[in-house]
Amino acid sequence: MSAKKILSIGIILMVFTSCATKKFKDISYTEHHDLKPLKLNVFTPRSSKKELKDVIIFIYGGNWNSGNKDMYGFMGRQFGKEDIITVIPNYTLSPNANYDTMAQQVTKAITWTYNTIETYGGNPERIFITGHSAGAHLAALATMSPKYKGETSKIKGIILNDAAGLDMYSYLKENPPKEEPDNYVTTWTTNPKLWKEASPLYHIDTETPPIFTYLGTKTYNSIIEGNRIFREELLKVQPEAKLIKLDKKHVPMIVQYFFPWNNRAKEIKAFMNAN
Repeated sequence: MSAKKILSIGIILMVFTSCATKKFKDISYTEHHDLKPLKLNVFTPRSSKKELKDVIIFIYGGNWNSGNKDMYGFMGRQFGKEDIITVIPNYTLSPNANYDTMAQQVTKAITWTYNTIETYGGNPERIFITGHSAGAHLAALATMSPKYKGETSKIKGIILNDAAGLDMYSYLKENPPKEEPDNYVTTWTTNPKLWKEASPLYHIDTETPPIFTYLGTKTYNSIIEGNRIFREELLKVQPEAKLIKLDKKHVPMIVQYFFPWNNRAKEIKAFMNAN
């Protein structure tokens, strides 16, 4: 079957499955007196079940300087099939923010979800977080670092998808940040102490929520190495932490969720049920 036919079938199925979810768009999750309040989208299953549903927050990637919540509606549709509510927040991108501002904003999105999601049929005691690439870094950092803990302690589990930036300290020591072409001086600063604070690797401890990891075998070498080191440390406190390797490059690790027949949402649902 040609790629064009596969994509056509995917679009048809996407339209069909979108009927199974309801979208609430552009909800402010920061204070209304902010100059430009940050917004998020919520996707809820059109299910007649009365009980409160599990919730997943998805943080998109894009090298910390690109991306938008409205690009990822397919994530809401995928999780909606598994009767999961999905929250997809925007956050301020570099060069208008650094990693610390972004992590603080993810923390605010978690707080909003905990305080508000019951209005949408979600269970505030059953919130998980996931992200792809830079989004996986921010999801992990906001949940694991003592600097951001608050309502983030309510997160029941973390799902990393081809996570970048797990050990920015080691990476930036070998590859000093430059402003061009990726705004890395702005994103990470030139302070090695902050690089370590920005790295989820150095925040692994016995209070780290359960972590479930996806890794592409054809992804960037820096991501493979960062995940290798991170997993070595994680297994010391979570010896049964699950890792699934997929024969994919970096971008297909998120694009796969576009297609209704992939198994990722079911696997994540199983992880959520176990925690």
